[in-house]
Amino acid sequence: MTDLKAFETILVDVEDAIMTLTLNRPERLNAWTYQMGDELQSAIEAGNTDPAIEAFVVTGAGRGFCAGADVKDLFQAQAESGEVRQGSSEPRDWVGLLRQSKPIVAAVNGAAIGVGLTQILPMDYIVASRDAKLSCRFIKMGLVPELASSHFLVARCGFGAASELMLSGRTVPADEAATLRLVDRVVDADDLLDAARAVAKSMGENPQAALAMVKSLITRNMAESDYRLTQQREMESLLECYKSAEHKEAIAAFLEKREPDFKSAREG
Repeated sequence: MTDLKAFETILVDVEDAIMTLTLNRPERLNAWTYQMGDELQSAIEAGNTDPAIEAFVVTGAGRGFCAGADVKDLFQAQAESGEVRQGSSEPRDWVGLLRQSKPIVAAVNGAAIGVGLTQILPMDYIVASRDAKLSCRFIKMGLVPELASSHFLVARCGFGAASELMLSGRTVPADEAATLRLVDRVVDADDLLDAARAVAKSMGENPQAALAMVKSLITRNMAESDYRLTQQREMESLLECYKSAEHKEAIAAFLEKREPDFKSAREG
């Protein structure tokens, strides 16, 4: 079983069924390392198998969210060794993990640069503080974007805006990011975590089986051009939902004029 207190680069807190993951290298503006990636994935995997967890929030400690990959500890070492290291464990599918995860919301409290941005694009919702700054600046390092961001950035912003962001590598403030639909909501810094947790709670308190199916449908269908295949996938999932204890609890609660208890339905 994963020891959530043993992590060195992230903090883990659980309150009201929401697991908050905080990137915790504030002295380096939470610059990303392979260890951080491993620890984030381990924590999310643990939360996904824990029935007490309904959703996740990911944020950063200090004044930055994530200033990108750690140039000294990662890029310099790779350039000197000629090896692209894959972390302390076998390479994992970060995007696949997020798209198959319980609802996950990013709370961007400062700079989200490079991988600091691309790692959150597949998340279900992005809330940013008004002083946040975001950039897909791989081109400035002679690199290309990763983590399927050339897909998700287009899905979020559209072809023209995504192209401009990736090809210029410029940094945009939070208000412009919201206009571009790079982030979903902008709030005052003092309200950031409460806003993100409220969104996560509003998602996670719903039937878990249906949530997983909806996320799968969004992932597979958002770029699907065949509407017949889209409908087929929806119908297959719908037939599974009809059988679920949570759906039956929703019907009972409606008829009995009460709030549904999905957690008890799942556990029963």
